[in-house]
Amino acid sequence: MKKLKFGIIGCGGIANTKHLPALAKLKDKVEIVAFCDVILERAEKAAAEYGVENSLVTEDYKEVLKDESIDVIHVLTPNISHSFITVDSLEAGKHVMCEKPMAINYEEGKKMLDAAKRTGKKLTIGYQNRFRADSLATYDACQKGELGEVYFAKAHAVRRKGVPTWGVFPDKEKQGGGTLIDIGTHALDLTLWYMDNYKPKTVLGSTYAKLKNNPEANMFGPWNPETFETEDSAFGLIKMENGATIFLEAAWALNMINPKEAQVTLCGTEGGAEMFGQAFIDRGYVVFNKAAHNQLEETKPSDAGGVFGFEGGKLEQRDAEAIQWVDAIINDTEPLVKPEQALVVTQILEAIYKSAETGKVVEL
Repeated sequence: MKKLKFGIIGCGGIANTKHLPALAKLKDKVEIVAFCDVILERAEKAAAEYGVENSLVTEDYKEVLKDESIDVIHVLTPNISHSFITVDSLEAGKHVMCEKPMAINYEEGKKMLDAAKRTGKKLTIGYQNRFRADSLATYDACQKGELGEVYFAKAHAVRRKGVPTWGVFPDKEKQGGGTLIDIGTHALDLTLWYMDNYKPKTVLGSTYAKLKNNPEANMFGPWNPETFETEDSAFGLIKMENGATIFLEAAWALNMINPKEAQVTLCGTEGGAEMFGQAFIDRGYVVFNKAAHNQLEETKPSDAGGVFGFEGGKLEQRDAEAIQWVDAIINDTEPLVKPEQALVVTQILEAIYKSAETGKVVEL
């Protein structure tokens, strides 16, 4: 079988902690042949560790797109450049995985979706939390109707003191926002996916930068308050067309002792589901609850079993995401994360920011 040739655009933290290690485990199907970064040394380092012999190393992503032998591009750059690099890659005849969030706003995301439809190339977004064992169990329960109609949900993305101090995270221009667009996006993606509800009607939002001058005890070390340009917490109330309500909470720093990240609480007419544990590092679990036999019951799935159809134990979310993406390309099937879904996530995030700025409800 001919191996798929991959090009990596952006060789920073997310490339080296997620995409490159996962793709490296698929050497029977994948070759990483091109590496691009605005800091050439990062591209050179990644190529030396993960590339084939004579890999292309460049600071200009368009040099990667000129290589007609490359099948797939991973766009792993700051949020502001997701849209135009993805569109250019699709137009160059490449399938694309773009890191989350899809784009900094709905308009930019729509350009990506339109390009994918126009070119017929596959586009997916890096929402790897869908591939966790607890996520898949929750999704399965929702698909089978075990919770009934899910009419209220909470999307949790809250850290006590976990502000990222590397890269461009505090840079509002390059990222398009702070904690909401960074980790809130994961929780919202999961919530909409579980509910299978992508029709928002109104959004009310608030954002805060109340702790930017208090870097003490941050888990990633102290940040510089003078360069901290984004919100440190954000909250949104989303009303869906069918009447369902979602509350989204996102915080890099919030004075509370029960943080939750990339987790969801679902409340339905027949039962509920709530996520616990350290889900973002594959140590999470879901508890289902319902009334049965004239009493209230909670059930926690066993830790045994596979994930996403793979037997013999759990896969890390990054590995399951990569396997599914590569197989979708080889077998010409739809990836699990569809760009149409990711675009609604971006639309809601943009509306929360707009509502916070104007103090008004945003109608969608």
